Amino acid sequence: MAEATGPQLVPVAIEDEMRQAYLDYSMSVIVGRALPDVRDGLKPVHRRILYAMFDQGMLHNKRYSKAAGTVGEVLKKYHPHGDASVYDALVRLAQEWNLRHPLVDGQGNFGSIDGDSAAAYRYTEARLTRLAEMMLADIDKDTVDFGPNFDDSTTEPLVLPTRFPNLLVNGSAGIAVGMATNVPPHNLGEVIESVVHLIDHPEAPLGQILDPKLGGTLPGGIQGPDFPTGGTLMGVSPIRALYETGRGILRMRAKVEVETDKRTERERIVVTEVPYQVNKARAIQSIADLVKDKKLEGISDLRDESSREGIRAVVETKRDAITGVVLNNLYQHSSLFQDSFGATMLSIDHGQPRTLGLKAILERFIAHRRDVVTRRTRYELRKAKEREHILLGYKIALDHIDEIIALIKASASRDEASQKLQKFYELSEIQAKAILEMQLQRLTGLEKEKIVSELAEVQTLITRLQAILSSEKLLLDVIKDELREVKSLFADPRRTDIQGEASDLSDEDLIAEEDMVVTFSHQGYVKRNPVSLYRAQRRGGRGKAGAGTTEEDFIEQIFVASTHAYVLIFTSKGRVFWLKVHELPQAGRAARGKAIVNLVPLAEGEKIAALRAVKELRAAKKDDEEGGAEAAEEPAAAEEQAEGEDVEESEASRVAAKAVQVAAGPYIIFVTQNGLIKRTKLEAFARPRPSGLKALSIEDDDELVAVMHAKGDEDVIIGTSQGMAIRFDQKEVRSMGRAAFGVKGITLEQGDRVVGAELARPGATLFTMTENGYGKRTAIEEYRLTHRGGKGVIDIKTGDRNGNVVAMLQVTDADQVMIITNKGTLIRSRVADVSIIGRNTQGVRVMALSQEGEKVVGATRAPEEREADAAAAIASEQDDEDGDGSPEGES
Repeated sequence: MAEATGPQLVPVAIEDEMRQAYLDYSMSVIVGRALPDVRDGLKPVHRRILYAMFDQGMLHNKRYSKAAGTVGEVLKKYHPHGDASVYDALVRLAQEWNLRHPLVDGQGNFGSIDGDSAAAYRYTEARLTRLAEMMLADIDKDTVDFGPNFDDSTTEPLVLPTRFPNLLVNGSAGIAVGMATNVPPHNLGEVIESVVHLIDHPEAPLGQILDPKLGGTLPGGIQGPDFPTGGTLMGVSPIRALYETGRGILRMRAKVEVETDKRTERERIVVTEVPYQVNKARAIQSIADLVKDKKLEGISDLRDESSREGIRAVVETKRDAITGVVLNNLYQHSSLFQDSFGATMLSIDHGQPRTLGLKAILERFIAHRRDVVTRRTRYELRKAKEREHILLGYKIALDHIDEIIALIKASASRDEASQKLQKFYELSEIQAKAILEMQLQRLTGLEKEKIVSELAEVQTLITRLQAILSSEKLLLDVIKDELREVKSLFADPRRTDIQGEASDLSDEDLIAEEDMVVTFSHQGYVKRNPVSLYRAQRRGGRGKAGAGTTEEDFIEQIFVASTHAYVLIFTSKGRVFWLKVHELPQAGRAARGKAIVNLVPLAEGEKIAALRAVKELRAAKKDDEEGGAEAAEEPAAAEEQAEGEDVEESEASRVAAKAVQVAAGPYIIFVTQNGLIKRTKLEAFARPRPSGLKALSIEDDDELVAVMHAKGDEDVIIGTSQGMAIRFDQKEVRSMGRAAFGVKGITLEQGDRVVGAELARPGATLFTMTENGYGKRTAIEEYRLTHRGGKGVIDIKTGDRNGNVVAMLQVTDADQVMIITNKGTLIRSRVADVSIIGRNTQGVRVMALSQEGEKVVGATRAPEEREADAAAAIASEQDDEDGDGSPEGES
């Protein structure tokens, strides 16, 4: 009898045992808990929740079910961990500020972006979203592998047959042992567009699956992460690095608006979209602490005005604070305004954790879908063949129905009838069984037709399924069709904007280029508003409120300029200052704006004479700064001939002279109210000084009316308030230094003054506007060429009906004009609505003046909105004028 032996002891070094145990634990956490699968983008707990809800029938079109039941089902069958981990995972799947496309539709308190926790699971209810069902579609068709659950009592899917790349669409975050993942969410439509392109071009490099905004070549492709909370991503290069290497640090910023309080005229900074995964309430409290500790200056109040309609966090600035400085400090110190996202696209690939680039992730998804669709097609083909087999048996039975009925009646048992059917009609056992179980109602004529029709449909299906399995192209077409279906059902516009690197950008680079209406009042208030704020109307309309004024104040100047353009501010003492349009305060239509004395340093007794917009300023030549060394130009022709005489010069000599002028230009042309004109090289104004530069000398009883940018070959047209106009070649005005007064441009009658000046363009028309709301258009060719200094010709009849002329503009049919009155009413009207008539006429009603004492005080040309900028005339005009620094609009 053998002796009983005790347990065997195996000596093991403790460091080896600890190393192996820790490795086993680490791999369990990495593969089984913390990291998502690259194919469906889900961690095991999320996959188990979705499958359990699907298995329980908690679909998007069914009623909500208690979350407690779902948690219990997952714990019972699939996830042997605490209930808190399961419920927290379920809650996250339902939070729209965490997932770009939520997979669970929750009812009840599921927490908030302020960090409030969800209600206990006994109070909340949930069901799958329709998109989540797309992740589980066809799971019952042998499309994915199932494995045993933790106690071998049932099975669970090892991956879901998702129809879209969920890892990229919703992202993922998790901390494993020794590694972590943080995949940013993306726009569903963009991701699918890139996947489809990669299916068609499997060898395409990364650049060919990215949108041109990210330096790629695929319109509509991936532009970058798209966070559910919106905001702005700063920098393209970190995004490209992330997609190439799988790692990158992204800088996120809140979307901010600056508002002005109408009562106090103080500015406030309003946050409407916050960086991803930032706790809003905690961030606001952090700002309050920084203000209390004197680390943030210029803030007078801080409050959260968020509601069901959206996020609204308000930072009130002090009266003397510069809003831009306060905002920059908030970017540096507050996560509410700026935060970073350390992205690591780590996931489980073939059982191992791998950091993958964008293309690799898409390739893994495509391979997964190819496998899913292939397995589904094989399953459907097998089922179709089984059904065809039965239907063929039905067809044989219907063809011999009387004999078969007799055979069955003559059989002693079911087995005997089955044997005889198989023997006499060459049927299989399955067919014989189906025939014996067939109901008598199937013997009717209609049912016979249904069987034959179904057989034809099944055979067609079999042919199609076999074609898919035998053709790679057809298989990929199925994948693409299903992707496009998901895109058509669930794709939505981007929420996150992509901008350039903040560290490499000026304030101007962060400001979108768009046309602005800039208004300047008589008492010195300036503001800007987008052109799109004013609706286009037919002529004769009553307009809408454009600028708030008082009884003592009225709108004096108005022009349209790009946000990136310069505003040259000319003063009554002949100085010029520089400002960018985006540096002007933006206010509502009815707001007064900000006093311009707060923007430029004016001397005592000095006031603003004119504001003009110039697209760009090039560096000046040193010897031309003060105009002392003038370029050698031909002498002014007008000095050798009588002023005002018609020009009798050959066309050839005019062309040659203009070529000389263009070579020596470009120029800034000044026209004053008393009819003086001066021409100075543009480069003389290209070196701004904080104290301003001398632009021209002006007499005490004179003021600046028009500033124009000229190439050197244009004719000048000057219009007066009494309806006179003169046209002459600008070469008759020699180039002068900045300090010069100028020479006579037009001879004025008693009480007359200059109201406008233009550079003539062939084919254009001259729009003249009077103070009583009447106006007209006349072809430029009707103004004959004379020498400067004459009295000119009649432009429009003035009198009691029309009143005096207030504006003269050069326009085309594609243009629109903006007209403003001394009551602050502004109208946008199409030039094409104003008839083209002769010079010596009274014009037509352009604007209806409804208020007592209301007079038109200005008009300016306004371009079409950029989205509707398809008119070639407008695009050509902007290229010719704005591209070289010309004023974008004048009044």
